[in-house]
This record gives sequence, C-alpha cells and structure tokens, in this order.
Amino acid sequence: QVQLVESGGGLVQTGDSLRLSCAASGRTLNNFAMGWFRQAPGKEREFVAAINWSRGSSRYADSMKDRFTISRDNAKNTVYLQMNSLKPEDTAVYYCAATYRQPLPVLTTLYVYWGQGTQVTVSS
Repeated sequence: QVQLVESGGGLVQTGDSLRLSCAASGRTLNNFAMGWFRQAPGKEREFVAAINWSRGSSRYADSMKDRFTISRDNAKNTVYLQMNSLKPEDTAVYYCAATYRQPLPVLTTLYVYWGQGTQVTVSS
C-alpha cells in the first residue's frame, strides 16, 4: 500500500506561482510512476504531469509543459509540482497518484494509489 498526502494548494491571483507537494509513505517507490492530475468542477480528471521515481524522467500534458514542472525528492519521499504563471483555468482540485505501470501513464485508470487532493483557486 502507498499513502499519498497532497499539500500546498490555496487561493492565488493570475500570474502567481504555487508549489504543490505530495508526501508518500507505506512502501518503497522504486520504479513507480508518480503523477499529478487535476479536476475542475463539471469536468473529467485530466493528466498534468508524471515522473519516474527512480530515473527522474518525466512527461507533461502539452498544454502545461511550459508552465509546470514536476520533480521529486527521494530523501523526503515527496513529489512536487511547481506551477508558474497561473491562470483562472488552472483552478481545480489537484491530485497526486502512484502506479507501478510504465512508462509514465497518462490515464487515470492506470494509477493505483491516489491522494485526497488539494484545491487550487486562481482569481482573475
């Protein structure tokens, strides 16, 4: 089992930056893929970014790769999502997820473990 706890969400203004954290516990994450997803009201959950825990390789949704950066700190068992130049359309609940599937899945159905989510609200 893997437990994931997100933090760092909040209310910001357009153009601001925010860094989300996802603390993982429960088992070793070697070769796991760690992903960030988001879900806006009335919309489906969508892929944001993913990173391979061991190798550090990453992938992004095309619409977010210029503003968002995913990273991990192996010593702290934590994955981060740095979000810059935030826009109102980035408003959503952001979820951290983990899976042993490779390589770096983008489908929500391929992720096994999920956090409870953290709200990000960007005001105009």
